[in-house]
This record gives sequence, structure tokens and C-alpha cells, in this order.
Amino acid sequence: MEPVDEHFLSAVDGLRTRDDAPEPDADLVARLEALFLAQAESRHLDLAARQLQQRGIGFYTIASAGHESNAALGLLSRATDPALLHYRSGGFYAARAHVAGGVDPVRETLRSLTCSAADPISGGRHKVFGHAGLHVVPQTSTIASHLPRAVGLGFALGLARQLGRETPWPEDAVVIATFGDASLNHSTAAGAFNAAAYLTHVRRDCPVLLVCEDNRIGISTRTPAGWPATVLQHLPGLPYVHAAGHEPVQLLETTAAALDAVRTRRAPAVLHLSTVRFMGHAGSDVEMAYRSQAAIQADLALDPLLGTARALVEGGHWSAEDARARYEQVRQCVHDEALDVGGEPRLTSREEVMAPLELPRPLTRPTPQPPDPSPLTLAQAINRTLAEALEEHADVLVFGEDVAVKGGIYGVTRGLRRRFGAARVFDTLLDEQTVVGTALGTALAGFVPVPEIQYLAYLHNAEDQLRGEAATLRFFSDGQYSNGMVVRVPGLAYQKGFGGHFHNDNALAVLRDVPGIAVAVASHPHSAPGLLRGCLDLARAGRVCVYVEPIARYHTRDLFDGDQGWLAPFDSSTRATTSDLVGYGTGRDLVIVTFGNGVFMSLRVARALRAEGFGCTVLDLAWVAPLPVGALLDEVAHAAAILVVDETRRSGGVSEAVVTALVDAGVEAPVARVASADSFVPLGPAADTVLLQEDEILAAALALLRP
Repeated sequence: MEPVDEHFLSAVDGLRTRDDAPEPDADLVARLEALFLAQAESRHLDLAARQLQQRGIGFYTIASAGHESNAALGLLSRATDPALLHYRSGGFYAARAHVAGGVDPVRETLRSLTCSAADPISGGRHKVFGHAGLHVVPQTSTIASHLPRAVGLGFALGLARQLGRETPWPEDAVVIATFGDASLNHSTAAGAFNAAAYLTHVRRDCPVLLVCEDNRIGISTRTPAGWPATVLQHLPGLPYVHAAGHEPVQLLETTAAALDAVRTRRAPAVLHLSTVRFMGHAGSDVEMAYRSQAAIQADLALDPLLGTARALVEGGHWSAEDARARYEQVRQCVHDEALDVGGEPRLTSREEVMAPLELPRPLTRPTPQPPDPSPLTLAQAINRTLAEALEEHADVLVFGEDVAVKGGIYGVTRGLRRRFGAARVFDTLLDEQTVVGTALGTALAGFVPVPEIQYLAYLHNAEDQLRGEAATLRFFSDGQYSNGMVVRVPGLAYQKGFGGHFHNDNALAVLRDVPGIAVAVASHPHSAPGLLRGCLDLARAGRVCVYVEPIARYHTRDLFDGDQGWLAPFDSSTRATTSDLVGYGTGRDLVIVTFGNGVFMSLRVARALRAEGFGCTVLDLAWVAPLPVGALLDEVAHAAAILVVDETRRSGGVSEAVVTALVDAGVEAPVARVASADSFVPLGPAADTVLLQEDEILAAALALLRP
């Protein structure tokens, strides 16, 4: 028997009704009884998780034991309030299920613990607290990475109200986000707090209750006494309240007041919930290695489940025997359900596991329309496509650092704010994780966000938001939740007179490694609009897209001096799919496979090759993830030789995947590749020493053609 289980039973047997117990309050008694049920279910599910693991049919043992006071939030919030929960939120989940009705929290949690394919949220992919019917959005965060999304969702609820748009939640809904005291110290949490405080300061609605569940320890590292309160009490404009988890009457009062304040004010607030942690960090954790027996014993006196039992017994509503009987009744229920659920089928194939990550099938293309005869640069073509999307779809939002008033560092979004208003085209804080967090929240609320990360090198500041939050939501909710978006990223290298590493980053590996994300690279103004529309189509279908825009080509006009070969009329009808690529030429002596700035350089090289008597075709991949392998293989089927031109780094670059695809398909034509060096990009002319150059492409091409 676990010590916390043994201590509870022993302590309950010693409880007695107080002689000075007040007159019973029927509503309070009902709430305490509901609180006890949810807390007891959570506790016994934690105990069952250890037993299931020992039997080899359970796969998760991070317990909610000691945190069951969060059941008060599940009990007192509305079942239509979106909740993004800490992984110790078993009490909340059970209480929310009982409030909503129709969901058995015991059975559904057991399904999650055992990876049952019938798990109602992840479909057997992960142990998460989530349920679409309960408006619990699944999170896998351990470091508060869900908080930017929570703040973004609070902002989205206010924005939807302002624009008169419906969301999946009522107009007066409150977003609830729970996190631990150790996560409080993460930069992601700090960024979310700052964004919430900023929205309060500028008087924008953001109804989110940020709940710190403070058990005073992060795995084995103690949180300094008073530190969480110090941080949380000094967030500008965010009201702070504290509740002790083992004092249920005060807990219920404080929680109700906090929820009511956020719902009424439509502004964020902080609830600091004192908790304890039982059963270690997880099943493999040996607390005695870093905690004293006295400290562990002291926490037992602060057991929230025992606190609720004490309130019921000492208040004269239950006897000690009643408390024990109800506790054991829940144990038996959990035991019986565990036996039943343990035999349910699990996912057994790669296709089943990956189903939520599959991109939609290509959409039917509209009838082509005559292109606008006025030639545009790449920047102008993207601007016009964004304006088209904003005009045609009232749910599209464009935002980021400097995109609104200034119109973007390179003028790509110029004029959009003036035309479509500050509610739909707006500047954000100078914080990339907040930019993506805003996209995550607005997407959940039914918008189609088009956020901009100002430079490719800055994307790493928001990498976890993209990888750990945006990309995983469909996977861990079995497609029930999605956050479709198009993240615009000015990037890649070859800028003249300006640059260095942070403004000339040429690495795409971090994007291509994320399952389920589509990554497009625009190259020419004639193909960029269709590619952006293709990304918007995918976003509207709930997928996450990254649209990379080569900075060096934004305002390019000529392929060769004075020819205006890098301008194009605006095409208002095409929409690319992930199976498309773009071809230039019909020569088969050499097919050059490339993307981005490589298209510009390769077309210049192709003319030089034609002057030497060689026929050459240049293929613009357009999509670097997933690669359009089928179309690529069709195009190279009759090539005498293939050269892959890759402006990204040789190690981990796009060319590695292209060559692998050709080899896997058994392509017999000789294949070579050229790429940039494995180096950061220096400032000034030295950049040319590490970035792929035209003369290298030409030399590699001639080596294939003249072996």
C-alpha cells in the first residue's frame, strides 16, 4: 500500500464531528461531496496507474496525488470554459466530467493510461488530460509551453467579440490554464505572463485564469520558499489570489471568486494554489534520495483529499465511517474499470498512429483566370495575395512584429492595416513565442492566423511553440482539435549590404524535422501566390504551414540585367498543392532540382549551359516538407543527369532528402549535389565564402555533363 493511501485511511478513522460545528449549508455540503468524489477518483486512478504499470498494461505514472485541490476549478468553472491543463490535473478532469455529465472520468482516464485506441482524446497516442466534449484541450507540456496558447486564446475570445464572430465557446467563457511552480521559472511562462499583463495594460480583453499549482518542488529541485508568490504578486495588472489546497471551504470560495472576477472583467488573473506532491515525480522517482522522511511526512498533513474528508466529518455531514466507505467504494470502482479497460485494443500499425498527421488530399483547382498584366515583384505578389485572402475571408488575421503600422521590415504587408483595420492586421510584442502563441489561440477560436516571424533565425525563439504545441495538437487529440495557420518567415541568405547570421540564416532543418508541418519556399512572383493560397487551404483544413520567403528576392526585378525576368503578372486563380512543383525548360541533358534562391541561380546557370549546347530543365520544389516526390520522379524520369542545388547547409540540408528520395526510387541517372558550407553566415563579403555560388553550380553541372 502506498504511504499516502495508508495515511489517509488512518487519519480518517480518527476524525470526529466538532461540538461547535456550524449549521449545515446545503449548497456547501453538496459542493464538498462533489469535491471529495472527484478527488477520490483522481487519487485511486493514480494508485491504479502504478498497478497497471507493474502488470505491463499501463504506461504512465505521473500522479495528481496532492494536487487534487484543482478539482475545485473543474467543479466551479463551466463545462464550456476551455481548459488547458497541467499534467497533475486529474481532480479537475474528474470534476469537469461530473459537471458536464455523460463522461465517465475513471474509464476515460484508464483508457489514456493503458493507450487504449478507444481513448476519447488521443486515440491511444499519449496520456493527456483532454476531451472535446468537456472543452479540455489536450496539452503535453511539462514546462508551461501551453501558456502562450492560453493567453492567445483569451485574446482570441476578446477579438471575436469585437469582430462579432462566433467561437466554439460562449461569449463570456473563461480560459483556464494550470501549471507548476517549477515551470513558473521558464522563459515561456514569463513570456505568457508578460503578454497577459500587456493586454491588460492596453485594455484588450483576455479572460484567462492562470493557475499556479505550487507543490514547492520541481522533480528533485526545491522551489525557494516564497518565490512563486513573489513572482506572481508582481505581475502588472494581474490580480493575485491565494488558496491553500488542504482547506476546502476557503479553496471553494477563493476559486469561485477568481473565476467570477475573470469572467466579469474579461481580464486575466492569477490563482496561486498551494499543493503538495505525493508518490514522487513519477513511478521511477525515489524521493528518499533527495527529500527527508520528515519533509515527506509533513506533506501528508496537507493532503487535500484528507482536508475535504475532514471538513465533511468535522462539520457533522459525514461520519468517519462514511468517509472511509466512500473512499473504498471509489477504489473498487476504479479497480473494476481497470480490469475491463486493460484488454481494449491499442494502435497496431504505422498508418493508425500517423493518421492525424496526414495532409489533406489535393483540392480541386479552380478554372484558371487571365493573369493581371501588371508585373509584380515577389514582395508585391505576396502582399497582393494576403490582401486577397483578407478580402475574401473575414476569419483571416495577419500579425507579427512591425507588420501593421510599418508594413513589415521589407514592405511585404504595407497597406494591409489601413485597408483591413487594426483588429485584423496588428503588431505584436517583440517576442516570437507570443507571436506563435497568439496564432495557436486564435486558430483554436476559429480564425485563420497568418503570423510573421521577422527572420528565419528568430524562429528558434518560438521553436517549441511550433514543434511542441502547434504540430502536436492534431496528433494528441486524434484530429479533434487543430490549429491551422500559415507562419510567414522572411528568410534564407544572399542579402547584399545587410545580413550576418541573424538576418541571413540559411537553415531549414528545424522545420523539416517536425512531423505534420508543411513547409513551402516561395521563389518567383508567378508561383508565390498559388503557393501561399495552397498554404491557406491547408490552414483552413487545420494544418500548420510555414511559408518561407527569400529576402534576397523580395525586390528583385531582373534575372539578367534589364530583362525584368524576376517580375510576373499577378495570377489570381492558381492554388498549389503539396504534390506540385514548378518546372522551367524542357531540356533533358541535365535536370537541376532546387528551391528558393537556388531557382534564381540555377536559371542563370541554365542559360550558360544552353550556350554550351546542353539542354537543361530547372525544377523548383516549392515544398521542402513534404517533398513532392511523385512529381519529382516523374520529371526526372528521362533525365540524363540530375544536379541538386541546395542553398542550405550541406549537413542536414534539403538536398540530403532529395538525393535519398532519388536513391530510394532507384533512379539510374547520375546524381550530384552542391550545397552551402556547414557554417553560420558571416557579415559582409565573407558570406560568399560559405554560401553556395553560381560558379559552383556551373562547375558541378559541367562535371556531370562532361565526365
